Amino acid sequence: MKLHIVAVGQRQPAWAGEAVADYLARFPADFSVTLKEVRAEARSGGAPVERLLAAEAERLRTAIPAGSVLVVLDEHGKDWTTTQFAEAIGRWRDAAETVSFVIGGPDGLDPQVKRSARVQLRLSSMTLPHALARVLLAEQLYRAWSLLAGHPYHRA
Repeated sequence: MKLHIVAVGQRQPAWAGEAVADYLARFPADFSVTLKEVRAEARSGGAPVERLLAAEAERLRTAIPAGSVLVVLDEHGKDWTTTQFAEAIGRWRDAAETVSFVIGGPDGLDPQVKRSARVQLRLSSMTLPHALARVLLAEQLYRAWSLLAGHPYHRA
């Protein structure tokens, strides 16, 4: 199975980069998870947010592998349990689908990107910093893999 985390923003705190890298290194070869970063549009000069999001959306479209199941992270998305998340990943795996999880920038995601998603997913009811959202997603992907593989990491 191939999973991609496609995230707006290239400068993350070292602790976040190290945590994401640690989780991504844990997956077996047949369950590939990669991180693709796209440049955020500069927030200077008073450009309308819509124009900034549209520019980021174009970069995201280029970074997302063609034919991917698109899952966007959004504060208004579905609130899945870890088990529901693992079950969805299992269905996508069994259907041999590539999945791309998209994390927006400081102003979120372009509405067209959200509309094109198969799933809009919420990681928390609380607002999370971008870097922590990356870490939390990487950890939950690893936890989902552990559930599907019968690995002892998940002990709920």
